Amino acid sequence: MIAKLRVGLALLAAVVLVACGAPQKQAPADVAWLTQALISLDPVVDPAEAARAAEIAYTYSLVLRQDYNVTDGALMHNAKVNQGLRPRGLCWHWADDLQTRLRLEGFQTLDMHRAIANHDTILIEHSTVVMSARGGKMREGIVLDPWRFGGYLFWSPVLEDSRYNWEERHVVQAGRKQ
Repeated sequence: MIAKLRVGLALLAAVVLVACGAPQKQAPADVAWLTQALISLDPVVDPAEAARAAEIAYTYSLVLRQDYNVTDGALMHNAKVNQGLRPRGLCWHWADDLQTRLRLEGFQTLDMHRAIANHDTILIEHSTVVMSARGGKMREGIVLDPWRFGGYLFWSPVLEDSRYNWEERHVVQAGRKQ
């Protein structure tokens, strides 16, 4: 029984490492697609702001990858951070740093939200940044997740992210205080 459990856990670990370990390369068209997705959120979104947000999301994610000295997939890097081998690189570090950088732009037609997934499951809790049109709801926005592929930006409309069920961070945190 214990041997079967060990084999099962080893297989699960292998699947997780393979799924999270292969970073995706970015093409210049990726910035254009994200720009268009941001513009499509609402007619109030300024195309120049959308383009600036998309460019920053991609390029700053790569800067953080270098700053955090990411050489592995997300979960392996997390292990290194938790063991003290790397100073930063947990998902909330990526989200904090990306949000801080995007805030410097003072966007007038875009809002930022923080989101958390898996806070109430046995899975690893995950944090990210979501951008919406000014005044838009988090669930109507676009996930900007630099952690998932170790600095190679993943983005998706919140409701289309099949990997995570995102909830607003302030709602999750309020529930923890009760």
